[in-house]
Amino acid sequence: MISGKADCGLGYAVKRSGSAVAYCAISIKCGTRDEKGYHNGIAHFTEHTIFKGTEKRSATVINGYLDRLGGELNAFTTKEEIVFHATVLKEDLPKAAALLFELATCPTFPEHEIETEKGVVIDEIHSYKDSPSEDIYDRFEEMVFEGHPLSRNILGTAASVRKITRNELLGFVREKFLPGRMAFSIVADIDEKKMEKDILKLAENYFGKEGLPATEREAVNAPAAVPFNRTINKRNHQANCITGGLAPSLYEERERLATVLLCNILGGPATNSILNSVLREKNGWVYGVECSYTQFADTGLVAISLGCDKANIDRCLKTIEKEIGKLQDEPLSPRKLKAAKKQLLGQLAISGDNGETQCLSMGKSLLAYGRITGGKETRALVEGIKAEDVQEMARKIFDPSKMSTLIYI
Repeated sequence: MISGKADCGLGYAVKRSGSAVAYCAISIKCGTRDEKGYHNGIAHFTEHTIFKGTEKRSATVINGYLDRLGGELNAFTTKEEIVFHATVLKEDLPKAAALLFELATCPTFPEHEIETEKGVVIDEIHSYKDSPSEDIYDRFEEMVFEGHPLSRNILGTAASVRKITRNELLGFVREKFLPGRMAFSIVADIDEKKMEKDILKLAENYFGKEGLPATEREAVNAPAAVPFNRTINKRNHQANCITGGLAPSLYEERERLATVLLCNILGGPATNSILNSVLREKNGWVYGVECSYTQFADTGLVAISLGCDKANIDRCLKTIEKEIGKLQDEPLSPRKLKAAKKQLLGQLAISGDNGETQCLSMGKSLLAYGRITGGKETRALVEGIKAEDVQEMARKIFDPSKMSTLIYI
């Protein structure tokens, strides 16, 4: 693997694979939390409308450019980043890379395309409202992070999206899409040294030798997260529930990895996770239960989410409290800790054995740390987690005085 930084400030990483398929991505440190001074939802709307035309290509040409090659062009927005990525045959990688640079540097946002796309995004907003299991998570984040930039909904609201203008989109890109806030990553069966030269040439062609200085992310205090316990009547057949609280940030290394392990033990994707075993397999109260951990630059959020019959909501919450209490009261035995680490490392290795996942992970790592964190490094860190570390995070995150719960019935 080769990684570095172009003269303009663009970070980059190239990893050689043995596949005929190539993956590339441009990741931008600019998400929903960076919308101060703009209408809520503009980051996500920018991601949508950036494909609607550049100084060189129309929306029709962009939409069919990689499709005709059998490739794919896609994008997504989070609270902290916007990512454009492409999947193509390795011989078409130069075309995909050039297209991504073009999209990120010279979009035109045609007026008629903006108005059309507003209808698409507003329909997406309404579809989330019609899905209680998804809507409740957005609402939970809004309430936990109230008063903090992380409380902003990624999609925005129908009202805020309607107010977004072409000039606002152009201003957002001009202010936020700077090479010093970007990372370009590639996973493909290519010569790494040659590809590095090609990336540096692309960076110079699109940004010049000296890019504009990257603006710093808005400095804010960490979210206070005043605990709440709220039930909202949605007149749904099923009850949906989320309970959780603040967790370590992306940069609290020891605490962060202990939390990852804790969440995997408690409600990870495996059928033997504690909550899945008790709530679903043993009692049949839920179809699915999950303990998720979202990491941000200055904080994190752990949330246990489930859907169940309304008659079972109280017993589910009491059981969750009971199982968490066990993790808080006694550290894991050496045997259970070893098994939990083995399971997590296996899951990470399997999920990471995918070119697209590797490519996107590399971009995120460059934005967050300015370097690529390797599998050996992660393995060593996970192996170093102690039972007391997991117990400490269980006590800290699931402190009853700091937890919040939101229920839709």
